[in-house]
Parts: sequence; structure tokens; C-alpha cells
Amino acid sequence: MCTENVSLNGRPHHLPAPGELLVDTSRQGRVGEFRGVAGPYWSLRPVCGGTEWEAEPEHVRPADAIEQLRAENARCNARSRGEVL
Repeated sequence: MCTENVSLNGRPHHLPAPGELLVDTSRQGRVGEFRGVAGPYWSLRPVCGGTEWEAEPEHVRPADAIEQLRAENARCNARSRGEVL
């Protein structure tokens, strides 16, 4: 998806596709799935389920390969324990 969103400081940000894994650097590198835009913030959802949170786009970056692998592994483990459908 090639759309842009304007951040709080007026700089444009690439808008990720829904479900894309992102890292919120303002929350100790927490990984979440992009869910959408809520005003000037991006909504992220924990990979293993739970409450969404809002992050400022300038504090979010795409997850690298190892972060994606860890998140997918955590999701699979949670699913095997019956915590995620």
C-alpha cells in the first residue's frame, strides 16, 4: 500500500498495510500488527492478542526479519496453548 499519513510534526509517513508487523520504539521495542489510523496515531495490536494501543508514527518502524520470526513463533506457541484462535 502506498498511502501516506502526516505525523504530529507535519512530516509524511508511509502508511503500512493492515496486519504488517511493526516495532513501537517508545514501548521498549514492542511488536504489534498495524490495525489502522486513529487521528494522528497508529493503532497496533499485540501479535498474540490483547488490547490495541496507539503509537506515534515517528516511534514506529517495520519489524526486521528476526523480530518477525520471534513474533510469529510467539503467536504459534500461544495458539498451541489455546490462548489465540
